[in-house]
Amino acid sequence: MLQNVAIGQYVPGNSTVHRLDPRSKLIFIVLFAIAVFLANSFVAYGLLVLFIIGAIWLSRISLTYIIKGLQPVWFLMLFTVIIHLLLTKGGEVYFRIGWFSIEEAGVQQAIFISLRLGLLVVISSLLTLTTAPMDLTDGLERLFAPLKKLKMPVHEVALMMSIALRFIPTLLEETDKIMKAQQSRGADFTSGSLLKRVQHMLPIVIPLFISSFRRAEELALAMEARGYRGGTGRTRLRQLSFTGKDVWVLIVAVALIVLLGWWRS
Repeated sequence: MLQNVAIGQYVPGNSTVHRLDPRSKLIFIVLFAIAVFLANSFVAYGLLVLFIIGAIWLSRISLTYIIKGLQPVWFLMLFTVIIHLLLTKGGEVYFRIGWFSIEEAGVQQAIFISLRLGLLVVISSLLTLTTAPMDLTDGLERLFAPLKKLKMPVHEVALMMSIALRFIPTLLEETDKIMKAQQSRGADFTSGSLLKRVQHMLPIVIPLFISSFRRAEELALAMEARGYRGGTGRTRLRQLSFTGKDVWVLIVAVALIVLLGWWRS
């Protein structure tokens, strides 16, 4: 299970994407999401896919590893495809049996929405795979810094978001251990009706909640033991700074939005 989830994991490296400022990567994620929602044709989505492939190549992360990271959302993508094939009508009719028909608009929308979901998951995975958790926290804190004037606990919010991302693979690993322990005691999670399977999940959910609370308490105690008192007066080992590469990344992202907006119009 852990090997099939990319979001929340970090792969150390020295690639071009690894060396980018976390703030530029976070801004790029937002701009790329806007570009994804602007795309409305096969040419536009093809351009976005090529863009993602180029980003993966620059990050030196295995493409196979990235594709494996999509496995947790395969079911959601398949469900989306089925819903659009059944409910979205219009255009040429490709297949019809009685009331059931597959039409051109349904096929097109199914492809577009599944691609949209896949692209967003991949680019989010690429962010966490190439950005250390502490760098991600610092980047979020710097971007949200103007909110401090509104008395918002910016540092604490950024830290919570970073810890939440970091705990995704940890909780999945814990879930995997609990499932194996339950299966060794005769538990069956694959047979029976849907209601039975949900009932069989209770021996997993309860220990997982207990383990999560225990880990959270251990983390809080460890932070207090190291003198953590929030963001006031903290110094940083690594100072963030924009470089020419970061500026070019943002320029390319804006150009991509402009191009897709022009193409859409």
